[in-house]
Amino acid sequence: MALPADATLADVGEFGLISELTALFPQGEHVLVGPGDDAAVLRVRTGHVVVSTDLMVEGRHFRRDWASGADVGHRAAAQNISDINAMGGRATSLTIGLAAPADLPAAWALDLAAGFAEECGLVGASIVGGDLTRADQVVVAVTVLGTCTQSPVLRSGAEPGDLLALVGRQGWAAGGLTVLSRGFRSPRVLVDAYRRPTPPYDAGPAAAEAGATSMIDVSDGLLSEVGHLAAGSGVAIDVRTATLEVAEPLVTVGAALGAEPLSFVLGGGDDHGLLATFPPGQVPDGWTVVGEVLDGGTPGEVTVDGAAYEGATGWTHF
Repeated sequence: MALPADATLADVGEFGLISELTALFPQGEHVLVGPGDDAAVLRVRTGHVVVSTDLMVEGRHFRRDWASGADVGHRAAAQNISDINAMGGRATSLTIGLAAPADLPAAWALDLAAGFAEECGLVGASIVGGDLTRADQVVVAVTVLGTCTQSPVLRSGAEPGDLLALVGRQGWAAGGLTVLSRGFRSPRVLVDAYRRPTPPYDAGPAAAEAGATSMIDVSDGLLSEVGHLAAGSGVAIDVRTATLEVAEPLVTVGAALGAEPLSFVLGGGDDHGLLATFPPGQVPDGWTVVGEVLDGGTPGEVTVDGAAYEGATGWTHF
C-alpha cells in the first residue's frame, strides 16, 4: 500500500518499513530466500551460501563509556555470526565497515578489530574485507557469509504440535543493560554478559540435523522472536514461564531495582541464544522446551501461560 507522504519511520514502524522496502527489491533466480529471514540463502553448486548484514550505531547500540572497543568488536561479530547459526549454518567469512570521527583514538579502533577477530576465531571464520570512512559518530557495519550443508532452517516451518525450545543464556544481557542504564556496574556477571555475549554457535547446525522445523536467534527479545516464528509460520505459539530459567543475578537486580526478574527473560535481547521448533521427540540435548505450537488459535499470536502478555516483548528500533 502507498504510504502517506508525511509518514515518519515512527509512524510506519520497523517491520512495516521492511515490508515496504522488500517489495521494491526484485530477486534473481539464484536467490532461494531473500529479505525477511535471519539471513538470505543463495544457490551454489554444493549446499547453500547464507548472507546477513547488521549495523551497530554509537549511542543506539553501544556507548563507549559502557563498553571497550574490544567489547564492541565481540558484540558486532557475535550478532552477525548468530544470524548464520539461526539458519542452521556456520559462518565462514565476514566484512566489516567502520565509520568514525576523525578524533576517535586509533587504539580504540584497533581494539575493536582485535575483539572482532577473536570472536570470529571461535567459529573459524575469516574477516575478508571492509571499509573505513569518516562520520560524526561510530558506526560498525558487518556482512557475514556462511554455508549450510543441509536445507536452511527458516522461520516459516513450524507446525501445530511442535515443541518450542531454547538454547543459550536468556535475559542476562538485558539485566546488564539495565544495570548500566541505572549508573551501576554490578552484578559484574550481567554487565559482562551485555558487553560480550556467548552465543551457542554449535547449536544451530545441530538443531538443523535434529529436524528443527523453524529457528531464530534471540537478538531483540524472546517474545518478539517467538512472534516472528508464529507470524512466519502462520501458527499460534504459547510460552510456558515455569520452564524458563530466571538466573540468580537477575533476581538480585530485580529486587534492587524494583523490576520483575522474569521480564528480563521474556523481553530481553542481545544474548543471541536460539529459539527453534521441533517435532515431539526430536529436541536435541542441551535445549529446554519452553512452549508449544498450538493446534488452533490465531495465526501469528503469542501467548504466555495461555494468556495475552501485557509487558514488553522486546526491542523496537522506531
